[in-house]
Order: sequence, then C-alpha cells, then structure tokens
Amino acid sequence: MLSKICSAAVCGLDAQLIEVEVDASYGLRRFEVVGLPDKSVQEAKERVGAAIESAGFKSPHREPVKVLVSLAPADLKKEGTLYDLPIALGYLLANKKTCFDPAGKIFLGELALDGRLRPARGAVCFAIACREKGVKEIILPEENAAEAALIGGVRAIGVKTLAQAIGYLEGSVSVAPATAPAEKLAGGNGGNLFDMIAGQESAKRALEIVAGGGHNLSMWGPPGTGKTLLAKTLPEIIPPLSFEESLEVTKIYSVCGLLANGSLIAQRPFRAPHHTASDAALIGGGNPPRPGEITLAHRGVLFLDEFPEFHRDALEALRQPIEEGTINILRARHAMSLPARFMLVLASNPCPCGNFGNPEKPCVCSPSQIRMYRKKLSGPLMDRIDLFINVPAVKYEKLVQNAPRESLGEKMKERVAQCRAVQAARYGKERTNAEMDIAQIKEFCRLNGDSERLLKVAVDSAKISARGYHRVLKVSRTIADLDEKKDIAQNHVSEALSYRPPESTI
Repeated sequence: MLSKICSAAVCGLDAQLIEVEVDASYGLRRFEVVGLPDKSVQEAKERVGAAIESAGFKSPHREPVKVLVSLAPADLKKEGTLYDLPIALGYLLANKKTCFDPAGKIFLGELALDGRLRPARGAVCFAIACREKGVKEIILPEENAAEAALIGGVRAIGVKTLAQAIGYLEGSVSVAPATAPAEKLAGGNGGNLFDMIAGQESAKRALEIVAGGGHNLSMWGPPGTGKTLLAKTLPEIIPPLSFEESLEVTKIYSVCGLLANGSLIAQRPFRAPHHTASDAALIGGGNPPRPGEITLAHRGVLFLDEFPEFHRDALEALRQPIEEGTINILRARHAMSLPARFMLVLASNPCPCGNFGNPEKPCVCSPSQIRMYRKKLSGPLMDRIDLFINVPAVKYEKLVQNAPRESLGEKMKERVAQCRAVQAARYGKERTNAEMDIAQIKEFCRLNGDSERLLKVAVDSAKISARGYHRVLKVSRTIADLDEKKDIAQNHVSEALSYRPPESTI
C-alpha cells in the first residue's frame, strides 16, 4: 500500500515542503530511501526501525516486507534527520498498522532508538512555510513547539515520542496546541553600560550618529582606551527591533540552532568573531551552505576587534555585503541569497604595539612593521566606512569622575529613537539613512550654497572619492535628523567631514 505524508526541508533561510511517499509490499526484505538523500537520511531506516519497535509495533527489519521511501521533489538534495518521524508514520500507515488522515499536516523530527523525538532546527521557518502554503498543523518535537507557535495561523503540536504522535493522530491521546510565550519579544535593549564609560565624549557623539543612521564606524587608538566597550554599548542605544525585523532575525537564529527560549528576538544582534575567522565563517559557506557572522549580525552590529589581524580575504569579502545588504553564496550544488544588513564597527591600534603617536609611551615598531600593518587596511574597504574616530587614552580625572546624575545613555537613546522615527516616516519602511540609494540621496540630501561649497572643496582636493562623497551626504543627513532639522546646513556637512579619515590612518 502507498502512503503520502508531508514534511519540509530548509533551503537557506526558507523552508520547502517535501512529500514523503512510502510504499510497503510483501516480498524480499528491503528498506530503501530515494530522492537524493544524504548519509544521515539514508541512515534513517535504522533509527526508524528501532523507534517503531520501541513504540510497540513490529519493525520493518523483522518482517518480510519491501519498503521504498521516495522524497519529492527528487532533484532537491535531502539533508539532516528531520525525515525520521514522517518516514516512520508513513511506513505504519502504508503497512496498515495505524489509520489517520495526514492531509493538512506536516511532520518533522529526529527519532531516537527508544522512540523519543529530538529537537530540530528551523521550527520558525517551517511554521512560516505552513502558513504560506495553507497547511494548518505542524507536528514536531515538544522542545520546538513553542517556537513554531510564534507564527500565527498554524497549530503547533509538540510530541515527546513516536507513540504519543500516533496516539494523537488516532485520537486516543489528547495533545493541546502549543502557545507562544506571553512576552513574544525576548531580550530588549536594557542596561546602563553606556553611562559607565569614562570620558570619550567625541566617541560617544560618533556612536550617536552611527546608531541614528545605521552607519559603519572605524575606531583606532592605543590599547585599553575603551574601543571594545564603546562597540558593545551600540546595540543598547538603538531602538529595539520591529516585529518584522524581529521575525527576520529569529528565522536566522532558528535555522542555526541558536534560538534558546522559543521567543522572538527583540535585541539587536551583536557579533564579535575572533580575528582567526575564515572568510567562510564571516560570510557563510560550507556544504551545505550555512549563514555566517554577517548574516547572524543582520539588523544588528558586526564588531571586528583588531581587524588588521583578520585574514585579508575575509575582510575583502565584506565589500559586497556592506553595499548590497545581502550575500550571494554560489556552490556547485547550492545557490542562495542571505540577508546581511548590519552596522560594521572596526577597532584597531595605530601600529602593532599600539603606541604610535602616543606622547606618553614610545612606539617600538619599525617603520616597515607599521607600513605592513596599515597595508592590511584595504582602501576600497575603508572607503565603505562612514565615520572614523580616534579613541585616545583617558586621563585620571575622567576615570575617577562620578557618574552623571542623569543617564546620558537614556537621553541619547531618545534622540536616536526620534531620528529613526523621522527616517521611517521619510522612507515609508524600516530603512535608515545609510541604506539610501543614489536617487534618494539626490532627493533628501540637498545642500544650500555654503554647505555645497564646503563639500566641493573636499571633493576637488581629492580627499574623498565619489563613494566617500555620498557617504558624507548620508552622515550629514543623519546629523541634521538628530538636530531635528529638515535641511542640511553647513555645520552638518562640516561635522560629517570631520569624521573622514586622516591620510595617516589608511
């Protein structure tokens, strides 16, 4: 007898429905899986056989039965262990060991040998696919049910074992649909880390501009001046993710198995990979391709500390994602496009020892060492950075200064939220000034006579490129928004130009 059950597969960050066809007929004992299965899918027959026997049924390996499992579409490579549950249920249905209606349901989950269901990755993606395809119910491991319930319009049934799944489908066991947590948005941007930073007023102002417009930032200065701490405070002053943004980020973390509490993520991601990370670890890759750090930092912050120590290939691979907001991964058998709209924050020392230009400590690096160190800072990559700031050493008076009575971080957070609201009204969507295209720059970044002359001098003197010119306009627009000004004035352009890098730093 032939049975058909629906399951799903993750393709990038989206899920595709998979039809599991099982044919069971008496004959020579055989169990075969077709439809481009990988090794883990082929091994399902052993797990399924043991799990079926643990559930109180006779294993197909102990009966004179020929079992053929077909996973369609056949031209899509099937990977992972999600097909254990649908294969087991399909066999029992085809062999008339159970009777239920599989229509309008999808099944997924890995089976242990004793019939337990192990948690899976990508429950949010599967639930979204169900809603889009009109599937009303998803049956999956109990640990993933709350995660799937985040998507409205889909009944998420969490089961612990194969026997419980069969009992629910036959109507002998009652299983209530999972409900999403009362607080759907987990995390939040709480904390008061910003007010703990001593001094560094100019760097804090730059952070406000970066947070307000979603710009990229490069910091340089001697070790121990607070560059890392400044970077960590950036998600704190940015408004929480909207529901749509939260859903995007949650999908990414669900596919990667990093969603711990079954709630939507509201806090902006902050990713700080080690400088030994490869280009595949940063941009994504592997076989099958998996999201990298730039995708995990989507709608948040990617912080590269000591970035001249990163492999040059890894840094150069960031060029296209910075401009496009996506990364296209092409492999022999796979092609996918992953979101990568993040704020890039770089931190570096002025030289290998970190004391070049420090009046208090002598630099012990040779000119050739300094030259080789700075040679790693690619000009095209640096041209994609909006703001460059120096983070000098903090004096003793600043370190022992009492914290302000009023929270400066809260005030800055309010100004940044107001700035983001202006941009949302201007562009009509979740978009920042840093994401403006050329047409929007011409429409929203018009200059008056004085500011235009100031910028003309900077361009004609070859201090900034054409790309740098557009980035100065974007930063000027953000500064004007923070000042609650409709038009860009000369002081806004002047401040934006002050954040361009001096020639000695690139």
